[in-house]
Amino acid sequence: MKIYLVGGAVRDELLGRPILERDYVVVGSTPEQMEALGYQQVGKDFPVFLHPESKDEHALARTERKQGQGYTGFICDFAPNITLEEDLMRRDLTVNAIARDQDGSLIDPYQGQQDLEARVLRHVSDAFGEDPLRVLRVARFAARYHHLGFTIAPETQALMQRMVDDGELATLTKERVWQEIEKSLKDGAIDVFSEVLASLNALPLVMPWLNEWTSADGQCLKARLAQLDPQDNDFLLMSFALWQCQAQLDDYNLEQDFKVPKAYCEALRDLQAALPVLQGTQWQPQTIMQIFNLLDASRRPQRLTLLCKAARTFSDELASRCDTLTHALSLAANVKAQDVIALGFKGPQIKTEMDKLKIQAMQALFD
Repeated sequence: MKIYLVGGAVRDELLGRPILERDYVVVGSTPEQMEALGYQQVGKDFPVFLHPESKDEHALARTERKQGQGYTGFICDFAPNITLEEDLMRRDLTVNAIARDQDGSLIDPYQGQQDLEARVLRHVSDAFGEDPLRVLRVARFAARYHHLGFTIAPETQALMQRMVDDGELATLTKERVWQEIEKSLKDGAIDVFSEVLASLNALPLVMPWLNEWTSADGQCLKARLAQLDPQDNDFLLMSFALWQCQAQLDDYNLEQDFKVPKAYCEALRDLQAALPVLQGTQWQPQTIMQIFNLLDASRRPQRLTLLCKAARTFSDELASRCDTLTHALSLAANVKAQDVIALGFKGPQIKTEMDKLKIQAMQALFD
């Protein structure tokens, strides 16, 4: 049995980037042997095991055969006689098909190091075309490593275009598509991710709310995204930038039609409801109370945090108002329901009187 470090850990180590997780391929073993050594099996479709101490994933070397459509239509073979080179051949890009053995030596049968040096994303084999999810993965890698000068190899771009033209992306589930979008959002380069998909005419299938990427609104969005802190370039802020550019997000039900998580959709609805109030000409304690009520900020302060996170990117004035909102929420928290009840108020009167007291307390921020 031989164990090799593979994939992203080797790639990022060679690029001098932090290694976030380590994945291993095991050659010459069986599920029974892995379990006997204390590994815990977690994979159902093919054997993946957790190391008994580090909990790093160890997958048995395998090959795949396409059967049916989509990214799930594969039959896996994980016999002990499968070689490392056969396992690496099934991977998407040459830069992800480099392995390191336990002595530290690199095994690179598909010239991944050469492509790393040339800053090229190139598919390993024609098997790439059997998995439509890889179109999104390449777009994501192109975005993640754009700042390092990486580009997509022309032959890989052409293969991706054929996959889009053949309708392969239509076989992807919305949940799986969202996972790739979210990963790219967290990488902080959704603009590059979207541009790659736009170049393939794939945006209508993946993110139709960004389908006008090359239009005036699209240019506006690019300019807005360029102003954002890469650490904050998440879906909320992308949606905020879109909204400011007058894109028609209301034409889509992101949660139902595209499986965007509820938390993101709720944050966008909060922006649509509260941001106009925050931007208004009237800025006084009553305005702040209106925002707090819109967001139920006393019970769910995280909604106010997300609103301010987006609003701060728009102007210094809104950033200042967000500072005031944060202080105001602290002052409002000092008003207790029991104190109002002790004064004899009941039912709906309690909230009305509490709001009055909160407004009085917040007045100190304006004096």
